[in-house]
Amino acid sequence: MEDDGGIFAVKTVEEIRTYEDFLDSEIKPLDLFTLRSVLLLLQDQELARQLVELGHKGSSLEREEFETRRAAAEASRLASGSQLKKLASIGKELKDNFLRALAEREDAYRSGEMTSIIFIRDQNSHGQEISGYIDYSHRLKFKDFKPYFSGKKRLMPKPTDLSFYNWGTQVAKDNASSNYEVITKNPRGLLFKCKNDRNILNVDPETTPGDSSIRTPVQCDPYMHVVIYDHITRKPTTSSCAPLSN
Repeated sequence: MEDDGGIFAVKTVEEIRTYEDFLDSEIKPLDLFTLRSVLLLLQDQELARQLVELGHKGSSLEREEFETRRAAAEASRLASGSQLKKLASIGKELKDNFLRALAEREDAYRSGEMTSIIFIRDQNSHGQEISGYIDYSHRLKFKDFKPYFSGKKRLMPKPTDLSFYNWGTQVAKDNASSNYEVITKNPRGLLFKCKNDRNILNVDPETTPGDSSIRTPVQCDPYMHVVIYDHITRKPTTSSCAPLSN
């Protein structure tokens, strides 16, 4: 018997909903015409199905195997659709480079393959200049980003983010997130330690950002200054432990 394992790659689960539909797909008009000359009863669709199921057509899919394969195909389809629904950027018109950059990274953030720290400097709604470092992966876990991707809201630093500074009031805040610890008392300036692999991310533009990290400036009109620091996460090892502490 031939292998019919590719049947669900050709036809969707909506097209082949039942085992009877599968048997019908195996019956061609020529089959009925040929078999009619042997037995007129073969004009009956149900009898034709029985012959296919009994192996007259050489079908390798029995009813139980068909149901198993269809269930697996349906589960795969639902899982794929569920994953797409989780992405807040899906179906949105991304109007600037910054939003496009965030959308490109969203799936990797949600899967835990990558974390990123976003530096933003701009004016708030009161006209005050503020800047700060945002743990984008952390924000995604607790905030609905659909308004950001649709352009209804602007992503801005908050006093609850990794680091926040109001240049007018000189109010400064720093907070640990689910992914990073903040290191402020260090001669090299502000540093962030990844909790996953304990590597240090250095945001000083005059030096390299550190192991498994990449610094990417983003040019976009809505903001004065934007930089994305991507960090590829991995399991902690003794060799990756940084000698710094906060």
